[in-house]
Amino acid sequence: MVQRFDVSARFAAGAQYVAGRLGPGSSGSSHSVVDPATGEGVHTYELAGAADVDAAVGAARRAFPEWAGATPGERSDAMHRWAARLTELTGEFVYAESLQCGKPLKLSAEFDVPGSFDNVAFFAGAARQLTGVAAAEYSGEHTSYVRREPLGVIGSIAPWNYPLQMAAWKILPAVAAGNTIVLKPSELTPLTSLMFAEAAREAGIPDGVINIVTGAGAEAGEALVGHPDVAMTSFTGSTAVGRRVAEIASASPTAAKRLHLELGGKAPFVVFDDADVEAAAHGAVAGALINTGQDCTAATRAYVQRPLYEEFVGAVADLMSGVRVGDPFAQDTDLGPLISHAQRDRVAGFVDRARGYATVVTGGEAPGGDLARGAYYRPTLVRDAPQDSEIVQREVFGPVLAVLPFDSDDEGIALANDTPYGLAASAWSRDVFRTGRCAREIQAGCVWINDHIPIISEMPHGGYKASGYGKDMSAYSFEEYTQIKHVMSENTGVARKDWHRTVFGDR
Repeated sequence: MVQRFDVSARFAAGAQYVAGRLGPGSSGSSHSVVDPATGEGVHTYELAGAADVDAAVGAARRAFPEWAGATPGERSDAMHRWAARLTELTGEFVYAESLQCGKPLKLSAEFDVPGSFDNVAFFAGAARQLTGVAAAEYSGEHTSYVRREPLGVIGSIAPWNYPLQMAAWKILPAVAAGNTIVLKPSELTPLTSLMFAEAAREAGIPDGVINIVTGAGAEAGEALVGHPDVAMTSFTGSTAVGRRVAEIASASPTAAKRLHLELGGKAPFVVFDDADVEAAAHGAVAGALINTGQDCTAATRAYVQRPLYEEFVGAVADLMSGVRVGDPFAQDTDLGPLISHAQRDRVAGFVDRARGYATVVTGGEAPGGDLARGAYYRPTLVRDAPQDSEIVQREVFGPVLAVLPFDSDDEGIALANDTPYGLAASAWSRDVFRTGRCAREIQAGCVWINDHIPIISEMPHGGYKASGYGKDMSAYSFEEYTQIKHVMSENTGVARKDWHRTVFGDR
C-alpha cells in the first residue's frame, strides 16, 4: 500500500477558509472525509453553519473593491504566480484528490490535476481580455461604448465528483473578471478546494478574494445562495437540487440574482453503421468508465445501428472484462471505487432492477476479497433495455453503459434527443455529412465526433434542457460573471436636442 496523503496534520485548524485563514466551522456538527477505497475516515472536521457563510461573504465583500479596482494586468500577474505555485504542489494535489475521491492515481495525475492547473494558466491570460465593443457613433451625435464590469461577491457550490476541477471552474472566471468568491465544496471532498485557495494566497492573491465554506447543502449551501450580499450563484450538481437553488435565488428580497446552473446529464453515444467499431468500442469503454462513471458527460447510453450492434456489444464486453479494478494508489489500477457505499448501492439498484427488463452482459456486481470493504462496482454493460426504462432515462452515475440498437439515421438522432438532459453527446461515423447532421441536430452543449470526453480550457462547457444553462471554462464563461454597461457620451455640446421636441416645443 502506497503512503496516503496526511490530511489530519494539514487541516488540523479546520476546513473553513475565510479571509486567508483556516478555521473550524460553527454548525455544531462534524463530518468525516472517508477514503472510498477502504471505507475508513481519514479526517474529521466541523461543518460550516450560516454564521460561517456570513463571515465568508463579509470577507469577500470587503476584498471586492481592491480586487475589482486592480488592473487586468495586475490580476493576470497574480494568477500567473498562482499557476506557478500550483505546479510546485502537483504531487500533493494528486494524492489528496485520489484519497478523498477514490480516483486512480493516473486519472488524478494525467487528467484532473493538470487540467485544473491549465485552467489557471488560461484564465491568467484571459484576465487581460475583458473587452467590450469598439467605440462608435451609432446615433451620429453620441459616442457609445461598452464596459464589462464584475458583479461583486459570487456564491458557488461544487459537487464531489471532480472537486479540484469544479473548484477551478467556479473560482477562476469569477476572480479573473474582478469578482470575489465564496465556494462551498461538497462536504465529502473539501481537501483540494482548500489547498487550491491556500495556494492562491501564497501567490499573492489578497485575503478575502477566495473563501471556502465546507458544510451541508441544507444549511451552508442554502445560506450562501440566499445571502443578500451574494450577487450571483454558480451551481453544479443534480437537476433536482438545481431547481431548489433556482427557487432560493429567485426569492432574494434585495435583487434578482444572476444564476448559472450545470446540472445532470445522460450522454448519448451514437454509432452509425460505417463507424470504426474498434475505435467506437474503445471510446465507449473509456467514456463510460472515466471517474468510475461519476461524470455528467460520461457515455451512458450507446445507440448502435443494427448492422454493427452485435459486434459492438461483444467488443465492449471484452474490453470491460479486462479493466483492472483496484486500489487507487496502485500503479496498475484502471478503475477505483465509487465515492461511497451509498452511491455504490444506488448504482447496484439500477442494475438489479434492469435484470427484469434487459440483459446484463458483463459486470453487475461488487467485487469480493480485499476490495469488499471499499465502494467498488465492476464495469457493467446492459443491453436491450427499453428506451423508456430508468437505466436509459435516469442518471445512474456509475460504471454502467446501456446499449440499444437503432435502424435509420433519423431514429438514432431521435433516440439521442429522447431524454430530459442535454449536456454532452458523441457521434461515430466516417461520413462527414452524418456527423455534421449530428452536430446540428443533437440537443447538447457539447457534441464530440469520433471521440467522447476530452475537454479543453479554451472551449465552453454547459448544457441544454434539464442540464442547465450558462458556461464554465473558456472566455464564454465571462458572460456569467460580468455585467455589461452601455456608456453614451453626447458629442455636439448643443443644449437643445432635436429629440426634446417629443416632450416640449416644436421643431
